Amino acid sequence: MPRLLIVLTFPPDVTEQYRVQLSQKFPDIEIEVAATADKATAAFPQADMLLTFGQMMKNLKLELGGAAKLRWVQALGTGLDGITDQPALKPQVTVTSLHGVHGAPVSEAALASMLALSRDLPGFVRAQDEHAWKRWPAKLLQDKTCGILGIGVIAEALAPKCKALGMKVVGFTSAPRQVAGFDRVLPASDLIKTLPEIDHFVLLTPYSAATHHMINAEVFAAMKPTAFLTNLARGGVVDEDALIEALRQKKIAGAALDVFNQEPLPPDSPLWTFKNVIITTHQGGFCDTYVDLAMPILEHNMRCFLKGDLKGMMNVARAAA
Repeated sequence: MPRLLIVLTFPPDVTEQYRVQLSQKFPDIEIEVAATADKATAAFPQADMLLTFGQMMKNLKLELGGAAKLRWVQALGTGLDGITDQPALKPQVTVTSLHGVHGAPVSEAALASMLALSRDLPGFVRAQDEHAWKRWPAKLLQDKTCGILGIGVIAEALAPKCKALGMKVVGFTSAPRQVAGFDRVLPASDLIKTLPEIDHFVLLTPYSAATHHMINAEVFAAMKPTAFLTNLARGGVVDEDALIEALRQKKIAGAALDVFNQEPLPPDSPLWTFKNVIITTHQGGFCDTYVDLAMPILEHNMRCFLKGDLKGMMNVARAAA
């Protein structure tokens, strides 16, 4: 009987949704759930299939060397770092992603971040905790310019939402093209010279060797001191030491950070201490309907895998050799 291992560190009620729905649709597979490194490592040798997030594999420091029977990994996100970059990933393993489902949740997370930074909502929450009546003018999004690094499904959902709020939208990508909702789409090489125009800089680019620490001291120096950074991409895209220094020197107005070089973010990180920084816990795509968004792709790929039709699978990021 084929065996599926689900490695997730979500609250049990969330993880259970995946197990229950998949077991109902596929009663002829065995399903095991692991939320810890020890349990996952013990289950790897029996697993034919793995359902997980690459970031969770990294957080748990899990290696696939012991997964001798593994033939398919279904990532529950778009980013595959933590899976496809593992040296122990065997050539016979197919890797698929959930590309295409993050447009709504992550674009809404970006808007929430921009609004919260512009209106300093954390300041109001702190004032509420102090029972203090404080007021300050909000910075409007209307007539501001949003710069988006990385144009994919999320950016294509975000840009029209920004336009509806009266913003100008500039995109930066390795493959410039016309995209609905964008006033301009520029090559990433134009980033530094264009940043002085940007009020809200949103990072959505995938993480790779090419984008590692792409957002560095040079970038922060080019940004307006009144501009905000929102990172919903990957922590490794940003040089965190340079960001901390930019915040200390007030080279930028603030940041909303959902992803970090190390997750969970260590308690002693200076990023926790800035009052103009909003920290969320890799929450951008995590929403009440995520399982429903994921299930059509999971079900399709499971049916393909079980009948040996690997070429028919959706979102194949790494084909078996």
